[in-house]
Amino acid sequence: MDESSRQVARAALIEERERLLAEQRETTIQAPDPMTYGSQAAAASQVFAQQRDLALRDHNEIQLAAVDAALARLDAGTYGTCITCGKQIGAARLEALPAAAHCIDCQKKVPAGRYR
Repeated sequence: MDESSRQVARAALIEERERLLAEQRETTIQAPDPMTYGSQAAAASQVFAQQRDLALRDHNEIQLAAVDAALARLDAGTYGTCITCGKQIGAARLEALPAAAHCIDCQKKVPAGRYR
């Protein structure tokens, strides 16, 4: 990977990192209000919203960790190399998903939802 490509990758990763951090700052998770008689539907909606927000926060943290790991690989000179098999990750894959740690073949073997 040449210096220009590394700079483009770093810029994309830093931009994604800033977006994820801003999203974290904006996310507030509220506990459901105390349930009163007749408010089961409202309580259920609040619990659903809380669970959704927790899942989004967890997903955001996983993505942030993947971006940080990609930046570390960039600094170490291993960015763009699959962490499983050692082959080059396709340029189109890195352009679409700058934090990619695996080539497409190895990614198929990684459990769903895992980035690294």
